[in-house]
Amino acid sequence: MPGAPAVSSIEALGDPKLAALAGILRELGHVAVAYSGGADSAFLLKAAREVLGERAVGVLGFSESLDRNEFEAARRVADAMGVPLKVIETREYDNPLYRKNDRERCYHCKSELFEKVVEFARAEGIPHVLDGSNFDDLKDYRPGMRARGEKGVRSPLQEAGLTKEEIRRHSRALGIPTWDKPAAPCLSSRIPYGTEVTQEKLRQIEAAEAVLRALGFREVRVRHHGEVARIEIPLADLPRLLEPAARQAAVEGLKRAGFLYVALDLQGLRSGSLNEMLSGQGMLAGGETRTPPPGGSAFVEASKIQIL
Repeated sequence: MPGAPAVSSIEALGDPKLAALAGILRELGHVAVAYSGGADSAFLLKAAREVLGERAVGVLGFSESLDRNEFEAARRVADAMGVPLKVIETREYDNPLYRKNDRERCYHCKSELFEKVVEFARAEGIPHVLDGSNFDDLKDYRPGMRARGEKGVRSPLQEAGLTKEEIRRHSRALGIPTWDKPAAPCLSSRIPYGTEVTQEKLRQIEAAEAVLRALGFREVRVRHHGEVARIEIPLADLPRLLEPAARQAAVEGLKRAGFLYVALDLQGLRSGSLNEMLSGQGMLAGGETRTPPPGGSAFVEASKIQIL
């Protein structure tokens, strides 16, 4: 295979799971990797390129729900790995079922992405499309997995049993710059279920999170609750955000982004925290639960947020 070594650098690390991954990739032979620039898909793209050489192609989707900063970062990572990318446009935003933003939103998004990547692969004579789902993803609510199955997409990292921690550790050993990159789900994931996704909200979230990253916060979510922006950052970062200068800069920046109120979630950063709403209950002190009012959301409890 063009450019593929007899023994890849991932196999040289000596992990049986990586040997299994290399075996899966060799069996597939010619692949298109749905690449996002995150730790998992970057590792998969690097592994596929190491094993298959030029018969592994990276495909990066671009859409309204993608943070432009993340898009450019993904391109830089691919350049750093020496892997050329094909950029395709995905149009999940045109689908009213996606904009409706019910619990199936991710399904509609992934369905559109995988359909476009599969179309590209077919046009290029590439028989297999891969995504970067890992073994830990089996534990979470991920409707996108159904779309993956419907479109015939394979997940070699998951099939090889590789966890997020293992992927990060091996990425560091291989010099992949995303080894410690925080997760960066699409901007629509910041909008509560049942609230329509709009371009205005997406750009508000993008601008608000850029403000916080400029203040030095690497891991951040700005949840969009109408006039209220709810900031989630790791608990260890809360004192730094509450320092007078940082606090004032955050308030001013998020108001410039279009929010009237700025709230800090005292529970800290929780990936997928809006999935807590799927149970129809919000946690109260001591583990007691309460069903939020119709049209409301579990975050609006004074014990959980601080208006900045």
